[in-house]
Amino acid sequence: MPDIIKSLDKNLERWALLVFYVMLVATMFIEVIRREVFSYSSIWGEEIVRYSFIYLAWIGAAAAVKERGHIRIDVIMEYLNPRLKALLYMFGDIVMAVVALIALYWSYEAVHVSWKFGSVTHGLRVSQVWFLSAVPLGFALVMVRLVQSFLRDINDFRAGRPVYEGDKLFD
Repeated sequence: MPDIIKSLDKNLERWALLVFYVMLVATMFIEVIRREVFSYSSIWGEEIVRYSFIYLAWIGAAAAVKERGHIRIDVIMEYLNPRLKALLYMFGDIVMAVVALIALYWSYEAVHVSWKFGSVTHGLRVSQVWFLSAVPLGFALVMVRLVQSFLRDINDFRAGRPVYEGDKLFD
Protein backbone atom coordinates (compact mmCIF):
# COMPACT_ATOMS: atom_id res chain seq x y z
CA MET A 1 0.00 0.00 0.00
CA PRO A 2 2.74 2.55 0.74
CA ASP A 3 4.09 2.02 -2.80
CA ILE A 4 0.74 3.12 -4.24
CA ILE A 5 0.76 6.23 -2.05
CA LYS A 6 4.34 7.03 -3.10
CA SER A 7 3.40 6.56 -6.74
CA LEU A 8 0.36 8.83 -6.36
CA ASP A 9 2.48 11.41 -4.55
CA LYS A 10 5.00 11.35 -7.36
CA ASN A 11 2.67 11.15 -10.38
CA LEU A 12 -0.87 12.25 -9.43
CA GLU A 13 -0.70 15.64 -11.11
CA ARG A 14 1.11 14.26 -14.16
CA TRP A 15 -1.58 11.66 -14.85
CA ALA A 16 -4.42 14.09 -14.20
CA LEU A 17 -2.79 16.67 -16.47
CA LEU A 18 -2.34 14.03 -19.16
CA VAL A 19 -6.01 13.01 -18.99
CA PHE A 20 -7.31 16.56 -19.21
CA TYR A 21 -4.82 17.53 -21.92
CA VAL A 22 -5.75 14.54 -24.09
CA MET A 23 -9.44 15.27 -23.52
CA LEU A 24 -8.90 18.92 -24.53
CA VAL A 25 -6.89 18.14 -27.67
CA ALA A 26 -9.12 15.26 -28.80
CA THR A 27 -12.31 17.26 -28.34
CA MET A 28 -10.83 20.29 -30.07
CA PHE A 29 -9.66 18.09 -32.98
CA ILE A 30 -13.10 16.48 -33.32
CA GLU A 31 -14.82 19.86 -33.20
CA VAL A 32 -12.55 21.35 -35.88
CA ILE A 33 -13.20 18.37 -38.17
CA ARG A 34 -16.93 18.58 -37.53
CA ARG A 35 -16.99 22.31 -38.18
CA GLU A 36 -14.75 22.38 -41.26
CA VAL A 37 -15.72 19.11 -42.96
CA PHE A 38 -19.35 18.65 -41.95
CA SER A 39 -20.30 22.32 -41.34
CA TYR A 40 -21.70 21.29 -37.98
CA SER A 41 -20.52 22.01 -34.47
CA SER A 42 -21.81 21.02 -31.09
CA ILE A 43 -22.54 22.99 -27.96
CA TRP A 44 -20.88 20.45 -25.71
CA GLY A 45 -17.50 20.49 -27.50
CA GLU A 46 -16.68 24.04 -26.51
CA GLU A 47 -17.67 23.34 -22.91
CA ILE A 48 -15.52 20.21 -22.69
CA VAL A 49 -12.51 22.17 -23.98
CA ARG A 50 -13.15 25.09 -21.61
CA TYR A 51 -13.57 22.94 -18.50
CA SER A 52 -10.63 20.71 -19.40
CA PHE A 53 -8.49 23.82 -19.65
CA ILE A 54 -9.71 25.02 -16.24
CA TYR A 55 -8.78 21.68 -14.66
CA LEU A 56 -5.42 21.79 -16.46
CA ALA A 57 -4.69 25.21 -14.99
CA TRP A 58 -5.52 24.37 -11.38
CA ILE A 59 -3.91 20.95 -11.31
CA GLY A 60 -0.91 22.44 -13.09
CA ALA A 61 -0.63 25.05 -10.34
CA ALA A 62 -0.30 22.26 -7.77
CA ALA A 63 2.29 20.51 -9.91
CA ALA A 64 4.25 23.77 -10.18
CA VAL A 65 4.21 24.19 -6.39
CA LYS A 66 5.52 20.65 -5.99
CA GLU A 67 8.40 21.23 -8.41
CA ARG A 68 8.95 24.88 -7.43
CA GLY A 69 8.25 25.63 -11.04
CA HIS A 70 6.30 28.86 -10.64
CA ILE A 71 7.63 31.91 -12.40
CA ARG A 72 9.82 33.85 -10.03
CA ILE A 73 12.56 36.42 -10.07
CA ASP A 74 15.47 34.78 -8.33
CA VAL A 75 18.31 37.20 -8.98
CA ILE A 76 18.50 38.09 -5.30
CA MET A 77 18.45 34.42 -4.30
CA GLU A 78 21.80 33.86 -6.02
CA TYR A 79 23.49 36.21 -3.53
CA LEU A 80 21.99 34.80 -0.32
CA ASN A 81 23.55 32.17 1.87
CA PRO A 82 21.77 28.78 1.97
CA ARG A 83 20.16 29.31 5.39
CA LEU A 84 18.68 32.68 4.50
CA LYS A 85 17.53 31.28 1.16
CA ALA A 86 15.74 28.44 2.99
CA LEU A 87 14.05 30.92 5.33
CA LEU A 88 12.92 33.01 2.39
CA TYR A 89 11.44 29.98 0.63
CA MET A 90 9.64 28.94 3.83
CA PHE A 91 8.26 32.46 4.20
CA GLY A 92 7.03 32.32 0.60
CA ASP A 93 5.34 28.97 1.28
CA ILE A 94 3.58 30.42 4.33
CA VAL A 95 2.34 33.45 2.38
CA MET A 96 1.17 31.22 -0.47
CA ALA A 97 -0.58 28.91 2.03
CA VAL A 98 -2.50 31.83 3.53
CA VAL A 99 -3.61 32.95 0.07
CA ALA A 100 -4.52 29.37 -0.87
CA LEU A 101 -6.59 28.91 2.30
CA ILE A 102 -8.54 32.10 1.62
CA ALA A 103 -9.07 31.10 -2.02
CA LEU A 104 -10.05 27.57 -0.96
CA TYR A 105 -12.72 28.95 1.35
CA TRP A 106 -14.21 31.32 -1.24
CA SER A 107 -14.04 28.81 -4.08
CA TYR A 108 -15.81 26.23 -1.94
CA GLU A 109 -18.50 28.82 -1.30
CA ALA A 110 -19.17 29.07 -5.06
CA VAL A 111 -19.43 25.28 -5.33
CA HIS A 112 -21.80 25.20 -2.35
CA VAL A 113 -24.10 27.84 -3.88
CA SER A 114 -24.13 25.99 -7.20
CA TRP A 115 -24.98 22.75 -5.40
CA LYS A 116 -27.70 24.45 -3.38
CA PHE A 117 -29.45 25.92 -6.41
CA GLY A 118 -28.77 23.02 -8.79
CA SER A 119 -27.22 25.04 -11.60
CA VAL A 120 -26.28 23.16 -14.76
CA THR A 121 -24.06 23.93 -17.74
CA HIS A 122 -25.71 25.26 -20.89
CA GLY A 123 -24.49 22.70 -23.40
CA LEU A 124 -23.85 19.54 -21.43
CA ARG A 125 -26.74 20.00 -18.96
CA VAL A 126 -24.44 18.58 -16.26
CA SER A 127 -24.28 19.96 -12.75
CA GLN A 128 -22.05 23.03 -12.62
CA VAL A 129 -20.60 21.64 -9.38
CA TRP A 130 -18.36 19.23 -11.33
CA PHE A 131 -16.68 22.10 -13.11
CA LEU A 132 -16.64 24.66 -10.32
CA SER A 133 -14.94 22.03 -8.15
CA ALA A 134 -11.78 22.45 -10.20
CA VAL A 135 -10.84 25.55 -8.23
CA PRO A 136 -11.18 24.17 -4.67
CA LEU A 137 -9.64 20.88 -5.80
CA GLY A 138 -6.70 22.78 -7.28
CA PHE A 139 -6.22 24.85 -4.14
CA ALA A 140 -6.50 21.74 -1.95
CA LEU A 141 -3.75 20.11 -4.01
CA VAL A 142 -1.72 23.31 -3.75
CA MET A 143 -2.11 23.19 0.03
CA VAL A 144 -0.94 19.57 0.17
CA ARG A 145 2.09 20.39 -1.97
CA LEU A 146 2.84 23.50 0.09
CA VAL A 147 2.84 21.47 3.30
CA GLN A 148 5.19 18.95 1.68
CA SER A 149 7.43 21.76 0.43
CA PHE A 150 7.48 23.43 3.84
CA LEU A 151 8.37 20.19 5.62
CA ARG A 152 11.10 19.47 3.05
CA ASP A 153 12.51 22.97 3.58
CA ILE A 154 12.49 22.60 7.36
CA ASN A 155 14.31 19.28 7.12
CA ASP A 156 16.88 20.78 4.74
CA PHE A 157 17.28 23.82 7.00
CA ARG A 158 17.85 21.68 10.11
CA ALA A 159 20.30 19.42 8.30
CA GLY A 160 22.19 22.35 6.82
CA ARG A 161 21.52 21.19 3.25
CA PRO A 162 20.80 23.64 0.43
CA VAL A 163 17.09 24.20 -0.07
CA TYR A 164 15.35 22.55 -3.03
CA GLU A 165 14.97 25.21 -5.71
CA GLY A 166 13.33 23.12 -8.40
CA ASP A 167 14.68 22.35 -11.81
CA LYS A 168 15.83 25.31 -13.84
CA LEU A 169 13.92 25.81 -17.07
CA PHE A 170 16.72 27.67 -18.81
CA ASP A 171 20.39 27.57 -17.91
